[in-house]
Amino acid sequence: MTNDRGPIGPEDYDDPRCPLGSRGFGLDEPVSSIPQKRISEKLDAYMTDKDFAGAERHLLYWLEEAKAGLDRRGEFFLCNEMMGFYRKTGREAEGIAAAQRALDLLPVLGYEHSASGGTCLVNAGTVYANFSHHEKALELFSRAREIYEAVLSADDSRLGGLYNNMALSLTALGRYEEARARFAAAIDIMGKVRNGELEQAITWLNLADAAEAQLPPDEAEKEIDSCLEKAAGLLHTPTLPEDGYTIFVCEKCMPVFDRYGWFFEAGRLRERIEAFYAGRQKA
Repeated sequence: MTNDRGPIGPEDYDDPRCPLGSRGFGLDEPVSSIPQKRISEKLDAYMTDKDFAGAERHLLYWLEEAKAGLDRRGEFFLCNEMMGFYRKTGREAEGIAAAQRALDLLPVLGYEHSASGGTCLVNAGTVYANFSHHEKALELFSRAREIYEAVLSADDSRLGGLYNNMALSLTALGRYEEARARFAAAIDIMGKVRNGELEQAITWLNLADAAEAQLPPDEAEKEIDSCLEKAAGLLHTPTLPEDGYTIFVCEKCMPVFDRYGWFFEAGRLRERIEAFYAGRQKA
């Protein structure tokens, strides 16, 4: 195998194993464990290169390996990765199936009251929200909130992400004041996190959308401009790393600036994105 987008080579994958392994029937303990860190790194490379077919092939291969090795933790890890992948690629049925399987594994693994369980609930809620099932999303987010607020510190970035996602579903359901409170909490938390400017920028843009939905046009315009100005400043924080995640956030934010007529800012982000991918091609 010569690169992340090339053919599958023996250094990456072994032949699939028999589901019963070599130790007999009725085995509850893992026969073998999948290499989660290596899988995650390779998935990131596929996604950065926008090789979605390769990313899906990669995920499905290792899902079968986890099942064959009776590696429930590995299967749980992959279901969480698949939730994100299918959400980003707009595959509702597959995303919800991955979410449900991950949720089914929570009691099997004893994760119902752990931070890992909370993260699974957030991931699942985000899938449901992405496909406009906001009542179901809020149910999952509320369960996650109970766990996170019990086991995480008050300035943990995972809480910030949860509050932002809760606020999006609250906005979609017309519960604007509750949404604003969650957005504000998310911004406060991410202000204390290293490189949290990216998430803060996203939240300010979400607040702009909430203002558009809630307020009369003349009132909304002023608030929207204020939100966009804050988001633009955060996206250009000099200390941010110019890596794949930063560019992903820029890609996510660029059309919002376009939609609100901030064409200069959208153009700045577009140039930044193009420069990043041009640099990768030369490397």
